[in-house]
Amino acid sequence: MSALAFAAAGPIHTRAAGDRSRLARAVTVALAVLLAGAILCSLAIGAAGTSLWSVLAALARGESVPLADSVVLWQIRAPRTLMGIGVGAALAVSGALMQGLFRNPLADPGIVGVGAGAGLGAIAAIVMGAALPAMIRETLGYYLVPVAAFLGGWVSTLVLYRVATRRGRTSVAMMLLAGIALGALAGALSGILVYIADDAQLRDLTFWGLGSLAGATWSKVLTGLPIMLPALVAAPFLARGLNGLTLGEAAAFHLGIHVQRVKNVAILAVAAATGAAVALSGGIGFVGIVVPHLLRLMSGPDHRYLLVNSALLGAALLLVADIVSRTVIAPAELPIGIVTAVLGGPVFLWILFRQRGVLDL
Repeated sequence: MSALAFAAAGPIHTRAAGDRSRLARAVTVALAVLLAGAILCSLAIGAAGTSLWSVLAALARGESVPLADSVVLWQIRAPRTLMGIGVGAALAVSGALMQGLFRNPLADPGIVGVGAGAGLGAIAAIVMGAALPAMIRETLGYYLVPVAAFLGGWVSTLVLYRVATRRGRTSVAMMLLAGIALGALAGALSGILVYIADDAQLRDLTFWGLGSLAGATWSKVLTGLPIMLPALVAAPFLARGLNGLTLGEAAAFHLGIHVQRVKNVAILAVAAATGAAVALSGGIGFVGIVVPHLLRLMSGPDHRYLLVNSALLGAALLLVADIVSRTVIAPAELPIGIVTAVLGGPVFLWILFRQRGVLDL
């Protein structure tokens, strides 16, 4: 068709065959509804007999709520629910950022050593906390382990960034290799600390490593969320850059994307979100790698929707896993890391089975 004939044909209003924006927006609405339902279930379900609906009905009638119900609902379930939302969203968004940055669907927040560094900090606090000066122990108190985990994640990120950055440019390949080395080193140091731990410390280490939301309090939540929120807010602004990086760094640069800035912000966001999540809940696996995979299958790889949907699905998934963990063997609780592994492992294998003709592993 000549240029004149093409111009005479007028604008084309049909949607491109590969455009799944409408589907992605529908998925966003569906995930928002799913998260709202998960929040209500998380507040309503628990080992205690407190009923959310009876409490809400009493408040609507202007009646006083029994003290026991008020404590269970507002001091136990509410902060636990909010922590689950923050941790799930942080892990899922971190996974989406890592996969976009590395252009590898198998990338995970733990691949850069942030999780291993945070774990080393927590293990060091549990095993060697008694050797710290009394002033530090008294000042931090219950927050000694979360603070140590967060600092461990940040230190590993700073070391990683220092190794992978040269002349103002960060090499993604070097960052991957350095992350593997840092993870191995942190694992070795953690093994030494576990070896010298006593029986009580080994029990604490076991339960912390499996992950749990059981220790949620308002103070703990308000300590971690201010670190997670800036990372979660910054992530959607990286969507255009990550979409460009799928074509390669050279192509992204020619599209006008500041590649180094995208790398810097993505690395800092992953470090903050993953470090805070591990500090709050311990080791929880599969959320960061499975959630972005599922969303790519559902609505495509566009990061404009993938990052937001990852936050919604990650939060909802972790709340559902937490509900299972506190009800399946009630009144005892199953570590949430076990639940996510049981749910996430088969799903991930199914994803790999479906994509074995696409992925060249």
